[in-house]
Amino acid sequence: MTDMESLLGDQTPTPAGGRRAQTSRRRGPGCLIALVIVAVLAGAGYWGVSVGLQKVKDQFASAKDYPGPGTGEVSFEVKSGDTLAVMGRGLKAKGVVASVEAFTDAASGNPKADGIQPGFYSLKKEMKASDVVSILVDPGNIVTTNVVIPEGFTVKQIEERLVKETGFKKADFDAALKDPKALGLPEDAKGDPEGYLFPATYKFGPNEKPADMLHDMVARWQQSANDDDLEAGAQALGYTPHEIMTIASLIEAEGRGKYRTKISRVIYNRLENPDNGLTNGLLEIDATVNYALGRDDIGLALTEEDLQVDSPYNTRKYPGLPPGPIDSPGDAAIQAALHPADGPWLWYVTVNLKTGETKFTDSYTEFQQFKQEYLQYCESSDAC
Repeated sequence: MTDMESLLGDQTPTPAGGRRAQTSRRRGPGCLIALVIVAVLAGAGYWGVSVGLQKVKDQFASAKDYPGPGTGEVSFEVKSGDTLAVMGRGLKAKGVVASVEAFTDAASGNPKADGIQPGFYSLKKEMKASDVVSILVDPGNIVTTNVVIPEGFTVKQIEERLVKETGFKKADFDAALKDPKALGLPEDAKGDPEGYLFPATYKFGPNEKPADMLHDMVARWQQSANDDDLEAGAQALGYTPHEIMTIASLIEAEGRGKYRTKISRVIYNRLENPDNGLTNGLLEIDATVNYALGRDDIGLALTEEDLQVDSPYNTRKYPGLPPGPIDSPGDAAIQAALHPADGPWLWYVTVNLKTGETKFTDSYTEFQQFKQEYLQYCESSDAC
């Protein structure tokens, strides 16, 4: 008997009552196997059709999304250059959205999505994708710590403000200030950040450390120096950029508004005419003496004892410029240092501290008259 015959059984006719049952028994297993094969094939066909239908169904079904509004708090960073797909993957990994597709679909339906700004955003877990997009497209939702540094602040005052506003310790900023290379200070600053932490409003991200913050401030100074064309302007005047920054800091401490360029001229007249027989090359700027004394308020009135402090910053005692800036000058003071007014003045006196009114002269006699005017003002005012 062949293998096929063994499988199908003997097909030879037999007399009634003969071996039919036996033949039937032989056919039983073969038929069962055949039926199993048919069933398997049929099942496979059904499964294939079912999977295909499910794929088609999935293709046209909505992407998986959370109903919102979400719970908890998640800090999410959008980095410069991130695509919507990259954002979507990051959001899904943090449990903010249910699927990348839900986010990208919601973003494609929002015309502002192409303008999402880098930064940190405060989100929740399991948010509706469209709600996430609404938050990301608004730059006002970027999480920052805002710190305002006014013009004329010293490094000491800036550090105190940063400690108060950011929550970092003074020791953290002290350590950062000791690394001038990391801060990006110019070489002629000789490692001293005074004058190079630019006064402005800063928005610090949640991951920024003290060194990053201070670096941002020096970078902002560099931007201002480029905008003001500091290097070329200094060269045209015959000074170094560091000397111009020093002069700008004196102007910042001494004057305001329309008087800045005149104060600038007084400083240059004294520096460039040391043998005039009147000033002996001394700038005689009281703010430098207060700086030498380590005072936060460099506009305080001085005593005779104060004037004797032995410091290269004491311009009442030592001629020429002090070693460096005494505060952080803003753009207006830097511009005044680069573009002094024309005039012969050697003295100036602010005769009204509330209005800032300042008078200028090249006559010592008139200067004394201005001083008397100031003293009379102080007698009738609590501003002195």
